[in-house]
Amino acid sequence: MTLFCKQCNSRRLPEYHQAEKATLWLCTKCKNFTDIDDLIIREQTNEEREEVKRKEKEFAESTNFPSGKLNRRKGVN
Repeated sequence: MTLFCKQCNSRRLPEYHQAEKATLWLCTKCKNFTDIDDLIIREQTNEEREEVKRKEKEFAESTNFPSGKLNRRKGVN
C-alpha cells in the first residue's frame, strides 16, 4: 500500500470503517476510498464529508490551546 494516490499523486489517509470492518485509505484530492491492494472501493459521500467537518469543528471548539508563545523552562536538563 502506497501513501500516495496513483491517479493524482496526492496523499492518502487511513480511516477505519465499522461497517466494512476494515481500514480504507482516503485520497485527499480525489476523495476515493481504496483498500490495501490499491483497488478503488467507492467515493466519499456528502454525508461523510459533513461528518468530518462537524467533528473537526467540535474538536476546534473543545480544545484550549494557548494563543501565546510557549516559554521553555531554563536550567532543566
